[in-house]
Amino acid sequence: MKNKFFVALTVSLALFSCKKEEKSQVGQEENKLELRPELAAKVGQEETPVYKPEDLAKDVKDKPITNLVLSESNFNFGKITRGQVVEHTYEVTNTGKNPLIIAHVKPGCGCTAPEFTKDPILPGKKGKITLKFDSTNFEGMVQKQAEVYANVNAVPILITFTADIQNKK
Repeated sequence: MKNKFFVALTVSLALFSCKKEEKSQVGQEENKLELRPELAAKVGQEETPVYKPEDLAKDVKDKPITNLVLSESNFNFGKITRGQVVEHTYEVTNTGKNPLIIAHVKPGCGCTAPEFTKDPILPGKKGKITLKFDSTNFEGMVQKQAEVYANVNAVPILITFTADIQNKK
């Protein structure tokens, strides 16, 4: 009986961990819950891979270090309507002497989907990181982030965005 309650509680928390954020404050820490693989199998859900930062950085760990400059590290969408899907592209410039390799972009939530330049970015050239955000399950002020793993000294690099999500009228 206790096991069924634990599984039901875990599933409920997992389903609502990325749902509506009632009037959340920008900069407030979000609660994150990952459903353990052994529990996911029991409740019929797909296993979500859980990556550690060192796993994401390993693809560029042996590459020569370079430098990058972001066009901006934070973007404000302003007021958007709940349910709207918005996206923003961050421009990345390789200011170092070696090719820049973006290995991974890991969003902090399933509501955000990343796209990024997969080919090496030569010195002096530019690449892109696009974050697409689905606001369906949110209301009020939200802040989301993504971690960028590349062959630079300090990883991950955080890029963030904020939005003020309004209900449909």
